[in-house]
Amino acid sequence: MSWHGAEDPIPGDRFTCDAIKTLIVPRSRDLGSFAVRRALPSAECRMVGPFVFFDQMGPSEFLLGKGMDVRPHPHIGLSTVTYLFDGEIMHRDSLGTALPIRPGELNWMTAGRGITHSERTGADLRQSGSNLSGIQAWVALSAKDEECAPAFEHYDAAALPTLTGEGKTVRLIAGEAFGATSPVRTSSPMVYADATLDTGVMLPLDPSYDERAIYTVSGVIEIAGDTFGPGQLLVFRPGDRISVRATEAARFMVLGGEPMDGPRHLWWNFVSSRPERIEQAKADWRQARFDTVPGDSEFIPLPDSPPPVRYP
Repeated sequence: MSWHGAEDPIPGDRFTCDAIKTLIVPRSRDLGSFAVRRALPSAECRMVGPFVFFDQMGPSEFLLGKGMDVRPHPHIGLSTVTYLFDGEIMHRDSLGTALPIRPGELNWMTAGRGITHSERTGADLRQSGSNLSGIQAWVALSAKDEECAPAFEHYDAAALPTLTGEGKTVRLIAGEAFGATSPVRTSSPMVYADATLDTGVMLPLDPSYDERAIYTVSGVIEIAGDTFGPGQLLVFRPGDRISVRATEAARFMVLGGEPMDGPRHLWWNFVSSRPERIEQAKADWRQARFDTVPGDSEFIPLPDSPPPVRYP
């Protein structure tokens, strides 16, 4: 997904809990009836496990005739992970996929050696007005998979393991955690989950992965005496068992995984372990060598010289 450039996140205040390595407070950027908060990448934290990009979309309200229009654009070397809390997005890609995504469902698009896609509000919703809220994440592919064939997989909400009881609901989007395993195929060991806690309820986070974080979506949580409101990314140190307690009904995303097999370079919508591969992708998009999206003839031109991860 390509967005107008969001301002860089800023580090948060100091905190008491030694298990918290970094606190990132993304600035909200209004894009005209649409807002984003970009938590990754930041100056303080470039990646958490395979997660190289993490945006909160909305919550936003589209008036009659309006909607989201992310024109066709390219990706390499990553999987885009789209998960909604509210609303609907129509996904189209160069594989011929044309499918809406709705709350609780998952779109997992693997770019590999190259894919083009668009994301828009459907025509029917433009006639009635709509809301939109969710998370767009990018997961870097392992070096062995960076040049794999592009693919798209959609998972209905019922396909994702959901653990309920004692005032908590945890939907495991990808990876292994909380005694469950997601059916989503990943390129490296990771965890991604959507957790909702009633007031006073606690959720332990085991140190199963060296790199872990949570992103607060709503409500207020407490960790070792420190409280955190919505729109914050808390990156934890490895090895510590964390307990998250909701001081008021709260929702947050759990993300992380094992450290990647080397650094990743980001430029516009391209991710790679090799900077020369990004240069090739730039030339391929400029010279129209990427496949096109059936039924969507628009496209986002290659920017002249955007800073890393600026999304015009």
